[in-house]
Parts: sequence; structure tokens; C-alpha cells
Amino acid sequence: MMEPTRLERLKNIVSNLPEGPGCYQYLDATGTIIYVGKAKNLKRRVSSYFLKRQNSRKTELMVQKIEDINYVVVPTEEDALLLENNLIKRHKPRYNILLKDDKTYPSICVTNEYLPRVLKTRRIIPKAGTYYGPFSHVATMHAMMELIAKLYPIRSCHLNISADTIEQHRHKPCLDYHIKKCLAPCTGKQAREDYLRNIADIREILSGNTRNLCRAMLDQMAELSQQMRFEEAEQVKRRYLLVKEYCERSEVIPHVSHDIDVFSMATDEGDGTAFINFLHVTHGCINQAFTIEMKPKIDETPADILALAIVELRERFHSNAREIILPFPIDTELNDTTITIPQRGEKRHLLDLSMANVKQFRFDRAKQAEKLNPEQRNTNLLLALQRALQLPTLPTVIECFDNSNTMGTDAVAGCVVFKMAKPCKADYRKYIIKTVAGPDDYASMAEVVERRYSRMLSEGTPLPHLIITDGGKGQMEVVRHVIEDRLHQHIPIAGLAKDNRHRTNELLYGNPPQIVGIDIKSPLFQLLTRIQDEVHRYAITFHRQKRSKRMVASQLDSIPGVGPATKDRLLKAFHSVKRIKEAAIEELAAVIGAAKANAIKEALNKQP
Repeated sequence: MMEPTRLERLKNIVSNLPEGPGCYQYLDATGTIIYVGKAKNLKRRVSSYFLKRQNSRKTELMVQKIEDINYVVVPTEEDALLLENNLIKRHKPRYNILLKDDKTYPSICVTNEYLPRVLKTRRIIPKAGTYYGPFSHVATMHAMMELIAKLYPIRSCHLNISADTIEQHRHKPCLDYHIKKCLAPCTGKQAREDYLRNIADIREILSGNTRNLCRAMLDQMAELSQQMRFEEAEQVKRRYLLVKEYCERSEVIPHVSHDIDVFSMATDEGDGTAFINFLHVTHGCINQAFTIEMKPKIDETPADILALAIVELRERFHSNAREIILPFPIDTELNDTTITIPQRGEKRHLLDLSMANVKQFRFDRAKQAEKLNPEQRNTNLLLALQRALQLPTLPTVIECFDNSNTMGTDAVAGCVVFKMAKPCKADYRKYIIKTVAGPDDYASMAEVVERRYSRMLSEGTPLPHLIITDGGKGQMEVVRHVIEDRLHQHIPIAGLAKDNRHRTNELLYGNPPQIVGIDIKSPLFQLLTRIQDEVHRYAITFHRQKRSKRMVASQLDSIPGVGPATKDRLLKAFHSVKRIKEAAIEELAAVIGAAKANAIKEALNKQP
């Protein structure tokens, strides 16, 4: 197979991008990130680079150097903005410098002054104070500042205040004091300890620790109420309600201040390839995202593979995070590191986000491989089936049987054949039950299976690699008895059982039959369900055809002088016995002649 061109490979990637918010990264031939962008709709935004002519020469040059595309899906467009900003700061892509301005997103700074201030800024000076953000949405930052202003009266002036200037009374109350936006700590009207307590609460809000703050406010309200200080308790209550009303929550920014590594894992059912996604969270923001593939060489467990990936990725990205979030426990112990397996809450949201990325990555790889080699997906499914049933050979030919009758009448059966997981309709076979009287599905199945494979053995036709019955243990035992005891052959036999809602929910295999653990939502189980639905449709259709022919034959064949040729002409012209009955004699005579028309009309009118 020819190696796809660069453009074909990129278009395959673009065609499978999700239609949701996220960040995309363009890589050159050396694997270096040359551009990072955000998108409300990843597929639409990235495809625009390849489906239309670019107005900018710089953009054209960049597109010519793209060799691969990475991306990260996020819950909201705002999260995409935050992630883009973090990735640009970390990787400093060449074309972001050329195509974007160097303006960063705004942050909120709590200064390191004697009486700290809370400021909005785009300049980061680490020694000046503690910075919170960045805020991709300016309105969100303004809402945060407005909330802080409503909760706590803090100074907004630019005075150089110290303990000495306060003792020397160098400052006077300003307008903010008179309109109750500041309590004038510069003049000593508010104690510095009280002012710093307010600043500590503000830091908690900016860090996202609103739960602890609300709990402290409730305790303070209760204490003030017990002391009969109801006016002060009312002020605390007002602050509490404002904090509760404020909801600036994000799945990407949990209420944690330490670094966290998040790992998730998905496995390809075909060749067992494991995909591991890594998210590194710093100060509540994702600043690294990466997915790798790992192909097990022996029968390593998922825990073993995940442990290897953790060591590899943490070493590659120099991560020293003391907490790791995982989807399941591993046997490996990591020094000075806490392993968390969350079941709910914000950390669970982070794990779900990582799982969304790894599943999308696996889906994209499967789609790309399927486009480049359409047979590979079916081969992977058959490999998965071979592993699940521990078959000696790859089940490239699968046959499935089903019976159909109405209270034992018009009993028929159908056999469908799937080759390389695709229906081979030329090999389908219909059977009219000949030796069974009444509604006996087991005996009907035994007859059909014996007729089928006796003929194949006599003609030297290759036998299938797997037989599937549309039924449970009883049907499997009947087929096994015919194949092994009567025909002395060894063909693997599986059964598909249904629940009380007549939906396929179990795959049975073995002697005695046992339930095989396959996820009913997996592509492999969907293939098995498709085979079952196909044989059911095929048998039902044949039964209906036979029943219709019998009903027509019982009414026309009993009329003297009406042979097969006459019957065929009538059915081609009128399509049913009911229409023949309703037709005028002249209409019948035009098809079969006056004499036969009168005889048929008279005979049909006598029939009930």
C-alpha cells in the first residue's frame, strides 16, 4: 500500500476531529509545535486551513510546514481559551509570535504591600504579589472584582502606606471612606489585623476555595447570633449569600492549589493497543496534555501498562506533582505521591475530561486506519472475537442459523454467512423444514444443520470457522450434537441469548456454555448483534413469502382449469386474490379469456 501524502494524511485527521470546543496544535517535521490555536468548533476551525485559500502569506507558509495535528477537547470555549494561553506560554510556538499579538490574558494580583491591594493587570511581576488567573473572559474577571468589592471594603488608592506613616497620621480619609467603599485603614480607623483577615478571605475566593469560606461564614454567623450581635451577623449573611451566588466553576479548574497529574486509559479491542492520556494541572489550569500509544508485547494487565505510562510521561514532562488521579488502582507505589481514584466531585470531572480525550484519540486513530486500510477494522474485530473465545484460528467465516414458523406451519430456516465480518449474500441459504411436525425449534435446527454440513462435506466445501445460533444453551447443544456426534466434526459453536425485552445481551460459548464477558456497547458485540439481526430478518422474510404463496395457492389451485401459467398471469395483473375477487369479469377476461374468467369468478365467490 502506498504511503499517503502529507495533505491526505492531514485531511484524514481533520475529517475525524470532534465538533466541539478545544485547542489544536500544529507540528512540523521535527515534532516541534509551530502553532497553537483555540476553537469553538475544532473540526470547522482546523479544516478552514486546508479547504480554502489563505489571505495571509504567513499562514500559507505555516500550513506548508504542518506535518501532524494534535488537539485537546475541553468542556467550554472559555476552557479552550485558558488552555490556549497556557500552551502558548509553555511552548512559545514560532507562528503564534508571527500571527498573534503578544498581549496576554489579564490576571488579578494581590500585592505584597503593608496593606495589600487587589488589582487587575496584564503584567506579571512575581515579586510584586500573588497572581490569580489568567482570565480568558474579561467579563468574568470584572465580575470577580465586583464581587470582591461588594464583600470587602478594601483600599484602591496608590499611597505608599506603612506602619510609620499610619502612626504619624500622614494620611486622611478619602472619598471611598465616606461612601463606605473603604474603612480607612491608612488612618487607623480599621485595624490592620481585620484588614488582613479580609485579604485572606479574598485569596480564598480567588483560589476557588469558596466552600471553606462559606463554612467559616456560617460558623461566624452562628457565633455572632449567640452573642446577640445581629447587625454584624446580618452583614456576614449578606457576604455569604453573595459568595454562594457567585459560581465561577469549571471542570478544568477544581478547588485545588497544588499540582495534579491526571491519567486515563482506553484499549483497542482489535490489536490490544492501549492509549493513555496525560493532563498536568497547575494552579487549577491544564498546562500540558498528551496521549501516547502502548502496544503490549506479552499479556500485561491494564494496571501494568498504566504504571509504565505514568513513569514515562512524568519523566518526559518533568512532572513532580504530588497527587495523581487514576481511573483504577495500580500495584506500583510512587514515592511521596498520593494516588486518587475519584468517584464524584471536581476531581472526577478532571478524570472524565481526560477520558474524553483518550477516547476521542482512539476513535480518530481507528477512523484513520480504516480509511487507509478498510479491511483492518474488520480484522481487528475478528481478532478480538478470537481472543474472547480463545479460538484456534481467526473466524474469517461465520455462519448463523434461525428458525421461523407460525404454530408449526410453514416452518422454514435460514443460514447467513459472514466473511471477514461482512455479509456474503451469495452464500445465504433457505431451508424448508421437511422432517419435523409442529413447532419444534430444536428438531428443526438439528435437521437444517445436518443438511447444511452433510452437503458441504460431500461436496468438499470448506467448513466455517464459527457457528452462531440464534438462541441459548438448548440451541447450542442441539448443534453440537449434530456436528460432533453425527458428523464427527469440530467447529466452534457460540450462542446469542436475549433478555426479557427480546434484546441481545449475552454471548455464550463452551461446553457447558458459559457467558463471555464482552461489553454490549462495544463494536464487537455490535457485530454479533448485526449477524443475529440479519439471520432473523432472512428467516422471517422467507417464512412470510412461503406463507403468502400457500394462502394464494390454496384458493387458486383448487379451481379446475387454472394451471400455473394462468395463476401467474392473474397475480402479475392483480397482485393478490382479493383484487382478483373484486375485479370485473371483463377485466379478468382481458387477461385469461372469457371462459376461464367466468369459471374463476364463480369459484372464488363460493369460497368463504
